[in-house]
Amino acid sequence: MHLLKFLFATFIAVVCGLALSLSGAFLYLSPNLPSVESLRSIELQIPLRIYSSDAKLIAEFGEMRRSPIAFDDIPKNFIHALLAAEDDNFANHHGVDPGSLLRAAAQILKTGRIQTGGSTITMQVAKNFFLSSERSFSRKANEILLALQIERELTKDEILELYINKIYLGHRAYGIEAAAQIYYGKSIRQL
Repeated sequence: MHLLKFLFATFIAVVCGLALSLSGAFLYLSPNLPSVESLRSIELQIPLRIYSSDAKLIAEFGEMRRSPIAFDDIPKNFIHALLAAEDDNFANHHGVDPGSLLRAAAQILKTGRIQTGGSTITMQVAKNFFLSSERSFSRKANEILLALQIERELTKDEILELYINKIYLGHRAYGIEAAAQIYYGKSIRQL
């Protein structure tokens, strides 16, 4: 009976300690986090485009090729393929997938180095818009807190639209519309 009481007390102490640690981390990190509301009015960097008098594109200047598109213009098959590859639990989590984070932590413990980040699409939006690519635990903690805020303030469709227009897809293409034009010479709607 004493052992059972000891185990119960230990369990309660661990849970309370974990809750206090997480609360302390939140209170320490949250004042330095940027406003998520700014994502609603963000303007993505697009190249300078020069058109002829008959509205044909002559040239583009800039290091990033990007043609932002609205969520409704994104093909549903692309969305399904993206979610299957990047974040198959996107519709069910609230910005953070604890299973993915635990899997990434287990890989770190097993191999001694970071192999996968365990990031959701929402966490990648937080990193791409607000944080650096530095691999550290403090950046990951900020990414988690921002992802939770993003999920509270934006819809899933808005999050996907931001992600799809921001991701790098090779050959200076940022976003799927630019990638479709670079790789196939067509709009994403034509593919």
